[in-house]
Amino acid sequence: MVKFRENYYADVRIEDRSRTVIQYQDGNLQEFKTPVEVRAFLRVYDGKMWYYASVTDVAHVQKTLDRLYDAASPNPDIEKDPIVSKLERNRDRKFIFEDHSVRNIPVEEKQALLRSYLPLLSEDSACAMPIGIYLDRNSVFTFRSSLGADITYDYQTCGLSLRCSMAEGEKKFSAAWQRGCTRFEELKGLTDEIRASMREQAAFMRESVPVVPGKYPVVLSPEAAGVFAHESFGHKSESDFMLSDESMRQEWQIGKQVGSPILSIAECGEYPGSGYVPYDDEGTKARKNYLIQNGILAGRLHSGQTAAALEEGLTGNARAIDCTFEPIVRMTTTYIEPGDQTFEQLIAPIQKGYYIKTISHGSGMSTFTIAPRLAYEIENGHLGKPIQISVITGSVFETLGLIDGLSNELTLLSFVAGGCGKMEQMGLPVGFGGPCVRVSEMNVQ
Repeated sequence: MVKFRENYYADVRIEDRSRTVIQYQDGNLQEFKTPVEVRAFLRVYDGKMWYYASVTDVAHVQKTLDRLYDAASPNPDIEKDPIVSKLERNRDRKFIFEDHSVRNIPVEEKQALLRSYLPLLSEDSACAMPIGIYLDRNSVFTFRSSLGADITYDYQTCGLSLRCSMAEGEKKFSAAWQRGCTRFEELKGLTDEIRASMREQAAFMRESVPVVPGKYPVVLSPEAAGVFAHESFGHKSESDFMLSDESMRQEWQIGKQVGSPILSIAECGEYPGSGYVPYDDEGTKARKNYLIQNGILAGRLHSGQTAAALEEGLTGNARAIDCTFEPIVRMTTTYIEPGDQTFEQLIAPIQKGYYIKTISHGSGMSTFTIAPRLAYEIENGHLGKPIQISVITGSVFETLGLIDGLSNELTLLSFVAGGCGKMEQMGLPVGFGGPCVRVSEMNVQ
């Protein structure tokens, strides 16, 4: 495909991406797109500087690569460079979606599926402004490097995002339902599930009461626990934050006790779903990385540059949202490992607390904020009435230490709308999840 020059490091990654976006609002078609794009990102490194280019004219990649070479300086010892010596030389062809590629599904079938669910958003008299979106993506990635790496793999997600406004008298609520998966067939037959979700949210609007602010025991669903792990701890584990911050590097010493002894947080790109990354954008093979293991800080996430700077191993986390950008340290699928309790055992000792079932959004670094969508009271060990909670918040370190119960089932979630944002690269597909997580005390407002 390309010819690499000696005395430089170089790599070329190419993505052939197909997407579908279909959106209806109030029953009217608002958006209908089926773009296909092929783009390449090229890098040359001479031991002093990186030289980048992003092109859509992939037929002339060699010319662009040669121009980058001409701007750099030859280095006979380039393979001994601390960054280059870290990079892997994997060779693999890994296709797991080609037998059920969404590229082969007629767009009319995708549109018909979405339209079949739209009436469910208007069954309750309180519903208004229904919006339905179908999204899919199929990508074929190719990566080649001057070290001999030669990798080709595919990636796929598809899903639905449904939402509407609910209002009755003075009561208002924003209802939402979303499903992300890797096979189009998994999006069929969801009528009962969607209807039940809309009915639950309508009942929540009508019956929920405001919370009395205070500190309470809280049980997080896998969705809420996964967002907590991603936003509150996962981002702190992205090691590029530490390169220019000595205080953070000292604070995050490997081997430090940072959480409850029952808590383990892991990160891995091998799981099919929105966070699937079998090889990162530097050709590093995915692996399971423990960020916290039994309450101890066990690792952090790396690119070649950060692994060399901190003298640690690669983790498979150099990622870019597309071939317009250079790879930076990003998460794949981040999750809390399960424990040994049933959900009933988890809530049984709670006399007065709350269960966070679904969330609207979350954020955090040293402190975190999670905005619940659906929450329920826990009273005398049983789920009770729906409760309006604006936010749950607290110190990350303190909350990690207050985790005192984990359910025995792991749920990993995929989403096709939104994504993770960092620097100028917004909307990166990631996965997250966990068991249900009990925290002995959280600030509830």
